[in-house]
Amino acid sequence: MLGRRGLVLGGLLAGCTRRRAPHADGTLALHGRPEAAWGVQSGDVTASRAVVWCRADRAARLAVEWSTSPSFEGPRRAAPSVASAETDYVAKASLDELPAGTRIHYRARFEAERESPWIAGSFSTAPQDDRDVTFAWSGDTNGQGWGIDPSRGGMPAYAALLARSPDFFLHCGDAIYADNPIPPEIALADGTVWRNVVTPAKSRVADTLDDFRGAFLYSRLSSEVRALSASVPTFAIWDDHEVQNNWFPGMSPAVDRRAVSARRAMFEHWPTLVDPSRPMYRSVKWGPRLEVFLLDGRSHRTPNDPAPPAEAFLGSAQLAWLIDALTRSKATWKVIVCNMPIGLVVSEPARGGGQAFDGLANRDGPPSGREVELATLFSALRARGVDNVVWLTADVHFAAAHHYDPSRAQLDMSPFWEFVAGPMHATSFPRKPLDDTFGPEVVYVSTDWTTLGSPATGAQSFGVIRIDGRSGMMTVTLVDGRGRDLHSSVLRPR
Repeated sequence: MLGRRGLVLGGLLAGCTRRRAPHADGTLALHGRPEAAWGVQSGDVTASRAVVWCRADRAARLAVEWSTSPSFEGPRRAAPSVASAETDYVAKASLDELPAGTRIHYRARFEAERESPWIAGSFSTAPQDDRDVTFAWSGDTNGQGWGIDPSRGGMPAYAALLARSPDFFLHCGDAIYADNPIPPEIALADGTVWRNVVTPAKSRVADTLDDFRGAFLYSRLSSEVRALSASVPTFAIWDDHEVQNNWFPGMSPAVDRRAVSARRAMFEHWPTLVDPSRPMYRSVKWGPRLEVFLLDGRSHRTPNDPAPPAEAFLGSAQLAWLIDALTRSKATWKVIVCNMPIGLVVSEPARGGGQAFDGLANRDGPPSGREVELATLFSALRARGVDNVVWLTADVHFAAAHHYDPSRAQLDMSPFWEFVAGPMHATSFPRKPLDDTFGPEVVYVSTDWTTLGSPATGAQSFGVIRIDGRSGMMTVTLVDGRGRDLHSSVLRPR
């Protein structure tokens, strides 16, 4: 039973369920003022451009105005766009010719028979000078049945992240847990109950396009998520739980069908104008100190089981792009955003016995399996003199800091750091073993070999990075779900 709160929210998510009247062509429309209850979100921000996302409850026109003044003096209006059933009533506006390194204030509303109220948001464009930069990353939202409990802060880690005021947020995937339904209640160890907001779409495993759309909309019922979205641009990649656990292309016809729907829903519900038929991997430049490289670790991988003779994680085209883009980058720091860690072993039982590996790591020893791609990358970067590379990852549901040293590795390569964060709002898991191939050392880990943690106790995590514009020093801080610092590493550029 969904209960009154779930039914109300479920009706809101269903969108066009009330005040309907037929058009002459037989389609249905709503009369009255459109609603935009899911808030606003910005993304694809550069020094001169950004995308604003908003969703209506019916077909309507999206109007977006922007100004450098919070009072909207002399506003400029973006080109209008249309929310329709074809786009799940999502509309996006491109804000162009923006001033670099400037706080942009925008407001959005939908126009139909009447106009919805303005919804305000803001973001900062990328700078062109060497000012300080602060950004954050994490992953893993609404996993293991953890939804929104307003009496416990809704989705508290999102409020803790907003308090850090990052310039932008990198979501490393598993943003919807399409294969994990959200139940009305979860019993807690202390005898109390976590009471979830429930919706029809998140009460079952996602299978249809509308299921995946509803899964993406679920977190937007959280006031904490909407507040972060209105103030902090988001750049996102995906992982397996956008489709289902440990998904890979060719897993089965049914899974491949779901993956097509999941990818479409993802591109609809993140603030980007990129066509979903194009590659997901890309880079973002943020002043002279930083370039971020966002990878796609799902679309181009080979099967987990049975593993082919030549395995892939990134695929040849993405690997070639990454080597070339890192080589050409002029940024002080090259930050690679990946859905899965490099050295942590993420495995599952193989059909013929033994282990199958979902991640990059497998067994100790020389590079093998998907590690061969990494060996190619690391060798190329060493040969080309590319330094100051930092990896940001998620997936394993605990926080960690790993240093990779060539003196411990079975490969001639340059040293680098990897930082792991998450979950943002899911169960935190015990630590995982390290594969020694690339010489990792655990500098910090947030959990032990047996402990599980929940959003009720703040056992979530995200990472915050600050780059000093003058010195180029990078400070990486791992933070728990209540905003308490767990660990900091200070990195000096080579």
